Amino acid sequence: MSTLHGIGLLLLAVIAGAVVPFQSAINFNLGRGLGHPLWATLASLVVSIVVLLPIMLAMRLPLPSLAFIGKAPLWMWAGGAFGVVFISLAVMLLPRLGASGFMALALAGQVVASLVLDHFGWFGLVERQISLPRLAGAVLLIGGVVLIQLGDSAGKAITATS
Repeated sequence: MSTLHGIGLLLLAVIAGAVVPFQSAINFNLGRGLGHPLWATLASLVVSIVVLLPIMLAMRLPLPSLAFIGKAPLWMWAGGAFGVVFISLAVMLLPRLGASGFMALALAGQVVASLVLDHFGWFGLVERQISLPRLAGAVLLIGGVVLIQLGDSAGKAITATS
């Protein structure tokens, strides 16, 4: 992989992460307008289908194998359920924790879960042992989460005493 290609992949990963707080804030407002966070979750997923289907048709993707669909283990279908969990919790927690607080905590959960997935090579991932540098990175990230959360409390305390 060329350096330029690698940088492009890194930037795409950053963009993937950057859209999440926007999605969460938009879905929070949608849920408020629709009357319940779960309506926002449903609407978000329906819009995803409406956007994705024309892209797939334009790319002329072949239909998936019915044989695979019939024999795939149940865990392979859990991604959609996890998406519902994430979107629903984001809609409910974002107004309470703020965008930065929710995203920092969500990211901490993602990093810890990712370390475990990599360590055991679950779901067909290549095993990557939890090393001291990887663990230190996770601890530093969680320290950042604590600073983001405490920084909000400290800011409120300073404003209250002023």
